[in-house]
Amino acid sequence: MMTDLTTTLRERLGLADPVPVAFQRGDVEEADGFDRERIEYRGLEGDLIPAFLFTPRGRDTLGGVVVFHQHNGEFHFGKSEVAGEVGDAFQAFGPALARRGLAVLASDSITFEDRRGAVQGVEPDYYDWLQHYNAMSYRLLDGDLLMRKCLDDAQRALSVLVQAAGIDERLVGVAGHSYGGYTALYHAAVDARCRFACVSGAVCSFETRRREDTGITLFETVPGLARQIDTHDVLSAIGPRPTMVVSGTKDKYSRDADQVVAKVAGDFITELRVDRGHALDQERFDAIVEWIVDRVSDQ
Repeated sequence: MMTDLTTTLRERLGLADPVPVAFQRGDVEEADGFDRERIEYRGLEGDLIPAFLFTPRGRDTLGGVVVFHQHNGEFHFGKSEVAGEVGDAFQAFGPALARRGLAVLASDSITFEDRRGAVQGVEPDYYDWLQHYNAMSYRLLDGDLLMRKCLDDAQRALSVLVQAAGIDERLVGVAGHSYGGYTALYHAAVDARCRFACVSGAVCSFETRRREDTGITLFETVPGLARQIDTHDVLSAIGPRPTMVVSGTKDKYSRDADQVVAKVAGDFITELRVDRGHALDQERFDAIVEWIVDRVSDQ
């Protein structure tokens, strides 16, 4: 199943194979238990992609993970929220994981933070939403897809993580919540280099989302996608690689996550379901960190 769906998705999206990525190192900031370095590299379209690389201080690096940031209608927050500098404290996976021995790469998704066209930084701009909308719309006009761009960016992030941190390719994975969860879900499905995946607040069937009038991310707006696959198919494509699915019963973006997981064959999924909403909390944050640390510590 994995090979078939992975091939189908890559061909449907026109996604190129992963390649080594040239990158530039920038300023390094020392913090309690980790270093944070600014990294820059180019995307498929020649666009500049800024990222933060977190590495442990005073201990060996066990492995690595690319953490994709959330959406939350805050286009002015990207890598800096994963860094714990702005936004939700329960999105600050960079410092938390680096202190536990992992190298972490957090980049800005297209049209977020420093990848906005009109402004950069962490202050909002009125037209932020329009740039995100246009990133999808103009690609559709050209017969292209925002998902192709985002997943190509994701592949490059994983390449940069391995190269810049000098870690074993067998010890790297991906993680994300909400918008970042969707990115991690699809990235792991199409890129076998992702040896594990943590998907939070982003597992819900198309049927349930349609019935409850839940918004579809522009990232997932691929004509005919729902005719070919559903969310359980994407999850199945990740197996047998370890996968964590985190969801809330009161979260419309993961309303039926337990039912979706039940459709997936195999025992590679660790499920954490709580009777709460979409936003992460201490319990889920801690559980995600522990699960990721365990994935590289077990090797």
